[in-house]
Amino acid sequence: MSVLVVGSVALDTVKTPFGEKKGILGGSAVHASVSSSFFSQTIVVGPVGEDFPAEHTDFLKSRNITNKLQIIKGRTFRWSGYYEFDMNQAHTLDTELNVLSAFNPEIGDEIKKTPFVFLANLDPEIQLKVLDQLDQPRLVAADTMDFWIKSKREALHEVIKRVDYVLMNEGEVRMFMETPNIPLAARRLLKLGAKAVIIKQGEHGALLFTDNSHFNAPSYPQEVFRDPTGAGDSFAGGFIGYLARTGDLSEGNIRRAVIVGSVMASFNIEDFSLDRMRRLKPHEIAERFDEFRRFSEFEAFSLINWV
Repeated sequence: MSVLVVGSVALDTVKTPFGEKKGILGGSAVHASVSSSFFSQTIVVGPVGEDFPAEHTDFLKSRNITNKLQIIKGRTFRWSGYYEFDMNQAHTLDTELNVLSAFNPEIGDEIKKTPFVFLANLDPEIQLKVLDQLDQPRLVAADTMDFWIKSKREALHEVIKRVDYVLMNEGEVRMFMETPNIPLAARRLLKLGAKAVIIKQGEHGALLFTDNSHFNAPSYPQEVFRDPTGAGDSFAGGFIGYLARTGDLSEGNIRRAVIVGSVMASFNIEDFSLDRMRRLKPHEIAERFDEFRRFSEFEAFSLINWV
């Protein structure tokens, strides 16, 4: 089955303790769609300016991603930021919305029936416009960020009521649900209407909450860590791409999909932009998934000879 990804497309300038890159390919839709494309046919929708380099379009095509990018007169969205040695925290230097501020998503008849949909980080009012155009998708997941939580809380509430999976990081879910308690915040989100909540914890893994279960996905013991930009979107793309490939929405497979998402995020952060994803091979994904499984496995607790 195929995946539709709708979100931002960006040209980023990123500085970390391991280097600096200017004008590199980024954006929530790009990271998510590239990650998803390792598992399923993926369609990407997002705004680009007239200055968007052809080489980036060619790269998306090379990943067998169906390009539904909307070219808008003006400059492509740009983000500039840096990370210190605590690379869980991005520091924004400059944001130029450019064509992103004029984005009015058009979901054509040929793709509105796409069964799996990921609404990457965007204005929740735009996410609602996308939802209005979809034709009975099997699963919809949505991401957000602190800016929308502060500025468009009501619209974000409406998005959450209409999607199956909500993805947030720890700081965002605490802010949105106004509690420092993660399980309590997740339960409050579920009461808003979502079927499940995934809380991204960066280098500490991810948490999955449903009405009657909880799953804690470990992080990968990362030795190569150059740029975390887009890691959360790569997680989401791997998660929904794997579900689309298998077509299995059982709880066991959802948990596997969370691990797949963690695997894809662990590769994304090993280089700047999409550079690691350009080199990534399917056998590497399978091998790292097995690593996750091995270092998370343990025997049942026994009370025999308990003192």
